[in-house]
Amino acid sequence: MTAHSASVSVPIFEITASDVAPSLGLRELWTFRELLYFLVWRDVKVRYKQTVLGAAWAILQPVMTMAVFAIFLGRLARVPSDNMPYPLFAFAGLVPWTYFATALANGSMSIVGSQQLISKIYFPRLLVPIASAVTPLVDFALAMATLVPLLWWYGVTPGAALVFLPAFVVLAMATAFAASLWLATLTVSYRDVRYLVPFVIQFWMFATPVAYPASLVPERWRVVYGLNPLTGVVEGFRWSIAGGPPPGSMAGVSAIVVAAMLVTGLIYFRRFEGTFADVI
Repeated sequence: MTAHSASVSVPIFEITASDVAPSLGLRELWTFRELLYFLVWRDVKVRYKQTVLGAAWAILQPVMTMAVFAIFLGRLARVPSDNMPYPLFAFAGLVPWTYFATALANGSMSIVGSQQLISKIYFPRLLVPIASAVTPLVDFALAMATLVPLLWWYGVTPGAALVFLPAFVVLAMATAFAASLWLATLTVSYRDVRYLVPFVIQFWMFATPVAYPASLVPERWRVVYGLNPLTGVVEGFRWSIAGGPPPGSMAGVSAIVVAAMLVTGLIYFRRFEGTFADVI
């Protein structure tokens, strides 16, 4: 060893806890963007592995539910449908709802379901619930394709409101992602949350204007009704696709609620993600 090499100092890094709130780590998420692609591709393959009908389930699920609603609610119970054919009314509400329900069910178990990956290597844990929100978009696209012949069958042509459709799709994704952040973090510490999720999804569906119009809610309560973020999503989706009544203030209230859920969910998730590998 030469005198010169012996005099070279070795850098020493000291890792300490941060006193500031955890950041989102957007640059780190971008660095690991390819991992997001593989997580989504993995979930898609697992979802349709060894299934007889494969991706056809993405169409059959909302279609069969629409048929049940149309028979028992539309024909027998005579539930109003905002002057739209009830099957079209129900299906236009089921498309965004089915996406949300699938994303929430998968997202709530996303961290626990990826325990083998999380406990072995480091990567931004936020990618796991993001992948759970992105994966059901495949089913959503197939269900959207089914809406086209249904609109043609009933002679309904989307109007200028169609330009707002991407905004309501983004709002649905943000709602599913925000709710998944809360439930995924809670599930790590409290495993019985997994048994609560199906009940939450079922109750949430009845609290959302999927099988009935929001117009049944008295005008003075519609702003309060908009506190359910799926209200603005479903009503806005119908309005932009099939020409239903505009969501009005309900969409604005829903967007504010989703923003609050997203910010608090991100803070909650990032605060506890360092313990995931130990607790999981």
